[in-house]
Amino acid sequence: MRSKVFAVRTWKEILRDPLSYIFCLGFPLVMLVIMSVIDRSIPADAGMEVFRIYNLAPGIAYFGLTFVMLFISVQVSKDRTTALLLRLYASPMKPVEYILGYTMPMLVLSLVQMVLCFGASFVISVCIGNNLALGEMVLSVVALLPSVLLFVGLGILFGSLVNEKAAPGLCSILISAAGMIGGIWMDVDGIGGTIAKIAKVLPFYHGVTLARMPFRGSVEGITEHLIWTVVCALLVYGLATAVFCHKMKKDMK
Repeated sequence: MRSKVFAVRTWKEILRDPLSYIFCLGFPLVMLVIMSVIDRSIPADAGMEVFRIYNLAPGIAYFGLTFVMLFISVQVSKDRTTALLLRLYASPMKPVEYILGYTMPMLVLSLVQMVLCFGASFVISVCIGNNLALGEMVLSVVALLPSVLLFVGLGILFGSLVNEKAAPGLCSILISAAGMIGGIWMDVDGIGGTIAKIAKVLPFYHGVTLARMPFRGSVEGITEHLIWTVVCALLVYGLATAVFCHKMKKDMK
C-alpha cells in the first residue's frame, strides 16, 4: 500500500511536467511519421529495410522507452535534490517500496506509450497498404517488456548517482546510443565490422531485434537475444536498487 501511494505521487509529478507529453508521447509519434515519409521516398530496390513499417514500428516503440529512462532519472534526482526522500526516510517505508513506487508508474507510462506507437503504426500501415497484424503487435509489446525494466533501472541508477542537471545529459548519451548502435536508425548487421561487434555487446541491439522478430516471421536467434536482454535488464535493475539503497543509508547518517 505504501508503494502504491508513493507510485501515485510519482505519477502525478510526471503528469504535471508538460515535457513528459512532448518527449514520452509526442516525439516518438512525430519520428514515426517522419521516418515513414522518408521510407516512401526511398526506391524499393534500394534495399533499405530499416524504415519499413514492420521494422520501424517496434524500433520507434523501443526508442520511446529511452525517454522513460530520462524522466524517471530526473524525477529521482529531483527528489534527492529537494530533500523529499530525506524526509520520507523517516517514514516506515522500506527501500524496496521506494523502488516499486518509482517503477510502477513507469510501467504504466511505457505501456501507454507502446500502445499509442503501435496504434499509430497500424494506421500508417493501412494507409500504405501493408497492414500490421494485431497478434504481431501484441507479441512485440511482450518482447519489449524486459527492455522496459532495463530503461527504468537505468533511470533509477542515474537518478541516484547524479543531480537533476546532470541526469538529462547522461541519459541523452544512451538515447543516442540506443538509436544508432541499437539499429533503430541504421542497419547494424548490414554495416558489420567494429560497429556491429560493439552493438552486439550492448543490450540495445538485442532488445530492438527481439521486438522486431514477431513481424519478421522468424525466431532464429531468439534465445540469444532474449537471454541477453533479460539478463542485462535484471543486472541493471539490481544494480540500481543496490545503489539507491546505498545512497539512502548514506543520506540517513
